[in-house]
Amino acid sequence: MLKKSIFMTLFVFLFLTQGCYDKKEKKKEVLVPKNEYVLKSLKDEQLTVIKTKDGFKLKGKEKKIVIFDIFATWCPPCRRAASHLNSIQKKYKDDVVVIGTSIEYQISKEKLKEFRKVYGANYTLIDYNNRTLADNIVKSLNLGERYPIPIVAIYKDGKYISHYVGSVEEEFIESDIKRALKR
Repeated sequence: MLKKSIFMTLFVFLFLTQGCYDKKEKKKEVLVPKNEYVLKSLKDEQLTVIKTKDGFKLKGKEKKIVIFDIFATWCPPCRRAASHLNSIQKKYKDDVVVIGTSIEYQISKEKLKEFRKVYGANYTLIDYNNRTLADNIVKSLNLGERYPIPIVAIYKDGKYISHYVGSVEEEFIESDIKRALKR
């Protein structure tokens, strides 16, 4: 008897709620992924990163190779990677833009400036809207919601070139740059 009344209650509930579903209404609720990220650098420069079908590109620097360094100021491998990325930025200054984006929410400019000074991260560091971009880059790389750092993601002309998870030698990144530049 109890099973019968539970079944009837469930049936009535499903029958009544079925009428509330509108397929057209559901289609309107589908969220379109964010394709443009307006960022502010440590030097108060505004940057716009655009998500493309195949990757990411920096508005106004479409022909340059863009390297995203996803890091945290407290992470030892991230600290080591900063000097490598700085070296690459200097060596390929006409062809490469390195953008460091921390996974730390609302990171202060002072903390980023200290990171830059101590670990030689003399490339563009993002202090506004940083986590949103980092999470979306990682999502596009299918690395999961809880991902290891550092992550170095390389794009050219809005197309994915390569990425590295964890500490990586400068020579590997440089090899990808040369391949992208066809040198």
